Amino acid sequence: MTKHIVRTPETHPLTWRLRDDKQPLWLDEYRSKNGYAGAEKALKGLAPDEIVNLVKDSGLKGRGGAGFSTGLKWSLMPKDESMNIRYLLCNADEMEPGTYKDRLLMEQLPHLLVEGMLISAFALKAYRGYIFLRGEYIEAAAHLRRAIAEATEAGYLGKNILGTGFDFELIVHTGAGRYICGEETALINSLEGRRANPRSKPPFPASAGVWGKPTCVNNVETLCNVPAILANGVEWYTGISGSEDKGTKLMGFSGRVKNPGVWELPFGTTAREILEDYAGGMRDGLRFKAWQPGGAGTDFLTADHLDLPMEYGAIGKAGSRLGTALAMAVDHEIGMVPLVRNLEEFFARESCGWCTPCRDGLPWSVKILRALENGEGQPGDIETLEQLCRSLGPGKTFCAHAPGAVEPLQSAIKYFREEFEAGIAVQHFSNAHAIGGIQPNNLLKQRW
Repeated sequence: MTKHIVRTPETHPLTWRLRDDKQPLWLDEYRSKNGYAGAEKALKGLAPDEIVNLVKDSGLKGRGGAGFSTGLKWSLMPKDESMNIRYLLCNADEMEPGTYKDRLLMEQLPHLLVEGMLISAFALKAYRGYIFLRGEYIEAAAHLRRAIAEATEAGYLGKNILGTGFDFELIVHTGAGRYICGEETALINSLEGRRANPRSKPPFPASAGVWGKPTCVNNVETLCNVPAILANGVEWYTGISGSEDKGTKLMGFSGRVKNPGVWELPFGTTAREILEDYAGGMRDGLRFKAWQPGGAGTDFLTADHLDLPMEYGAIGKAGSRLGTALAMAVDHEIGMVPLVRNLEEFFARESCGWCTPCRDGLPWSVKILRALENGEGQPGDIETLEQLCRSLGPGKTFCAHAPGAVEPLQSAIKYFREEFEAGIAVQHFSNAHAIGGIQPNNLLKQRW
């Protein structure tokens, strides 16, 4: 039995307008449900710096995975009025395996994103915005383009918006299928027509982004929070959750659960509540084994962690990351070695190849995992995987791709080491001891 959610404007600022038939809300219906009220209030009654401060005071954090303060990020844009060519980019390149929250918003509430970008652009003094959209999101692209056309005709986009003298143009740009474009500087390179490699920082996009101009990059869900904050106020927004993380979050569970999906819930909701009350628990005959809190690039946790609140701090203290907050449940019939091998294959394939640890280290981990999966592992393989996790960890590579890629590997070894040990062939132990003076690690070096 799954819990029924009653969505209201007070408790579900992102999703209360959703239609039961899952059809998109076009302009007339969106405006009839308080749509563009936040934009009217912002553009006609507030100065850009006031909006930045409101968003900062709201405690809104980036919803793409990092959880950085949105208002603080906005405040990094230059104050120099002469730098009048600025860009706002929406990172809609949602390619994290198991994550589909932004797709829901773009397909069913396209005007919410348009309004969020309009308010944000006004606050940032940006004259043009781009929605960098995952190429496979064909329906979302069509809905966004129609919403942009409607908003332009109604005077919410284009020249002299709402008679305020503010100009803002919004463009949908579809990507070419590269996961690395989720990294903001790789996204910028791709938008410019370059190879999608991450850039060295500094300079940060706020000072030198698209075509060398000040640029702010925000996630879809982040931008969709902005209209409600402007329309209803900071005090209301900070009171939605009892958590140190403010507002709501799109959260969910996938895997072999009875009711996989995504729901808007206040920060502080426990993983167990989402799994059992909303996702309906595991399918009949399956036992819960492990879970990833927020996408393929987050550390596995166990059943002992299910009572943790879904918050950045609580999940971080447990040794993982909240990430996108769309969790994946693993049941007892799924082996951790083939599961992790599948994940590492994805991450190895999606490496941009720019730095050696990531380019060579991830394929090496895949080779070892395949051997373990086939029962052909050698002594020292697990230790080599652990060394790879350290070598590809934070600060060891050009961007965060490799550190995220090895999180599921290192945590799977931590909690399910016996499954990896089971992949080491028995004869390798006897052979290692039969060759005088040659240790297992040296045998491994000879193999690779």
